[in-house]
Amino acid sequence: MFDYDVAYLGSGHSCWHGALTLAAAGKKVILMDHDLPGGTCTNYGCDAKILLDGPFEFVEGLQRYQDVCVDEVGTIDWKKLMAYKKQHLTPFAGFIPGMLKQNGMDFLRERGKLLDAHTIQAGDRKITAETIVLGVGQRNARLNIPGQEYLHGSREFLDIEEMPEHLICIGAGIISMEFASMALTLGKKVTFFEFMPRALAAYPEKYVCKLVEKMTAQGADFHFGEAVCGVEKTENGYKVMAKSGLCVEGDYVLDATGRVANFEDLGLEELGIPASRRGIQVDDHLRTCVPNIYVSGDAIDKKIPRLTPTAEFESNYIASQILGLSDAPICYPAVPNLVFTLPRIAQVGVTVDEAEKCPDMYRIVSVPYGAQNEWVDNRELDIDMTFIIDKDGLLAGAAIYGSEAGTWIDFLTLIINKKISGEELRNMIFAFPTQTYMLVSTLIPLLKKAD
Repeated sequence: MFDYDVAYLGSGHSCWHGALTLAAAGKKVILMDHDLPGGTCTNYGCDAKILLDGPFEFVEGLQRYQDVCVDEVGTIDWKKLMAYKKQHLTPFAGFIPGMLKQNGMDFLRERGKLLDAHTIQAGDRKITAETIVLGVGQRNARLNIPGQEYLHGSREFLDIEEMPEHLICIGAGIISMEFASMALTLGKKVTFFEFMPRALAAYPEKYVCKLVEKMTAQGADFHFGEAVCGVEKTENGYKVMAKSGLCVEGDYVLDATGRVANFEDLGLEELGIPASRRGIQVDDHLRTCVPNIYVSGDAIDKKIPRLTPTAEFESNYIASQILGLSDAPICYPAVPNLVFTLPRIAQVGVTVDEAEKCPDMYRIVSVPYGAQNEWVDNRELDIDMTFIIDKDGLLAGAAIYGSEAGTWIDFLTLIINKKISGEELRNMIFAFPTQTYMLVSTLIPLLKKAD
């Protein structure tokens, strides 16, 4: 007899969504987490970033009207904004355990370690469970260089009281580009050291180049092909040094060189479960080589984007497996992903690079949406959209550069997943005049007509 039907190591989106389903079905469930309840996204990730990002969107929008009707845009007080963030997000960590308890689950503020296939050591307790789900997530990578003690990760940056006057970013990926967008809007200096030949390597080069040009005009310096070899503390801040000899001084150094799975000290090796910094290996049912132990969320060694909604999808899938509602392998729908820079870059489905390699299968259509729809897109003249149309005339992928890219990419994801044709869209009515209406009007002529 086990203490619990299901035990979760972790309490983020990769865990609690499925846990709610299991508890509602009568399963006895426990979640354990030594860090803040609710995980990265809730406490020091996505939620914090989008809350802080809010006023910057309005500033960007007003700036587009300065030569028309806006005389003065105003400034953002970062210290007050940070206080606002803490006021609204700090209570989440206290809310999560209460929510779990209210729904009939137990929560333990301990780090769990596997002793065998059904036993977990959590502090001074041994807990047994029929099924175990590992939702242990990832953490910031840290460069192993001299002066690494002066480096800061995203968790620390999202809690700073004052925006640095000169922010130095090691890496030009999603995290650093998003944070830098805010710093530049505040009039701060930003310098990037990036090992790769360009920023945001997973996103369309055309749109990334547009963003880099804009950020450069705002005061950013990009140094590509540079490997950082050390950081030194100076009288006024810090000096970052690259192997090429390039040295830059600033007053805050952000290490945004990636994230690694929290696979260590979980008892995986003793059970023969393969794992590395990339994540824990699973089969197509998200099971480890120990069949009753699943993995959910960012801790999985996978190619699918590591995103909060992906983790939620996996959590719900595992719950359905445990309840016997399905025995099918996991099948991911099209997954939209979005960089919350100013403006946004979004993509979903077949990428531009993939389409270019298969011209017999896909047609690529680029639309200068902003220039065509100034009257309805808030004077954002440089909005650009790329649609990937398959040989059946259906939308297979899309990429967008623009401030409303998040809303649009979600809408396009629905069209892709449901294989909605141009004729079906034509038979729907959308509000007018809205940006969605204009998006549909742009898309309909490109898609499959009635048979």
